[in-house]
Amino acid sequence: MISRSRILILGSAGQLGTELQRSFSTAGTILAWDKERFDLANPEQVREAVRESAPDIILNASAYTAVDRAESEPDLAMAVNAGAPKILAEEAKRSGALLVHYSTDYVFDGTKSGAWVEDDTPHPLNVYGASKLAGEQAIARVGGRYLIFRTSWVYGPHGKNFLLTMLRLGRERDSLTVVDDQIGAPTTSIALADASRTIVDGIGAGRFGDSDAWAGTYHMTCGGAVSWCGFAKAIFERSQSRFGGKIPEVSPIPTSQYPTPARRPHNSVLSNEKLFARFGMKLAPWDDALDAAMLRLQDDVPAAGA
Repeated sequence: MISRSRILILGSAGQLGTELQRSFSTAGTILAWDKERFDLANPEQVREAVRESAPDIILNASAYTAVDRAESEPDLAMAVNAGAPKILAEEAKRSGALLVHYSTDYVFDGTKSGAWVEDDTPHPLNVYGASKLAGEQAIARVGGRYLIFRTSWVYGPHGKNFLLTMLRLGRERDSLTVVDDQIGAPTTSIALADASRTIVDGIGAGRFGDSDAWAGTYHMTCGGAVSWCGFAKAIFERSQSRFGGKIPEVSPIPTSQYPTPARRPHNSVLSNEKLFARFGMKLAPWDDALDAAMLRLQDDVPAAGA
């Protein structure tokens, strides 16, 4: 790590940005910028933000993440998820900064039977996935010192996510229906942020060689896989044991019974072998990571059914 690095965190108020601020708090001077500070859809504001902050490291946790709304706002999704990362890559390359960017399992169509690897051909099913793929491709074309971490089903103790939604619904309802034919690896913002810090520290210490060796795209998810329905049941089991109250009845349904504007992939499981081979990094199994996230919520979540 560069001594007292200047670290620009974009999307700093979101669930991942909040955890990146925590994890990188001892790494240098944190410059936390969110949408209140500048408009990601405005290319000049993005460029000015980077030049004004003059960072050594850019952690881009900002994104247009409204998957269903993106179907009716494709231009905005593309501006934020593809246009802004291109400018970040250009500015990082110009100054020699390290760019860390986060992408998604939604770049794939979910038709593969096994885990997706980085070299599999992307084929997004929705506008959100297409815009994130365009951002990946823009960064790769610019080149320089960059890391793209594709992840999946991100949740945590902050922001809007599946964990917090399920805990709220568990307090409000006696029964729920949850999709059971979409499979993936729920990944905590906590684990993502801590793994990112470890890898960035290693790069700064020269443990992974120069950027020609380590720059590129990597999958970074918690281990294992589960359906959304299985994930919901695991959340309620832990909520009941930690916070008390009843467990709502959770019934599995197929995707066809829960239509949404944006299509979702059925298989979102990503292989993390490349990440481990290059950086020696392996995130915790998804259920262990869920336990850790629930511990962080211990004092904040009222009892289910209360």
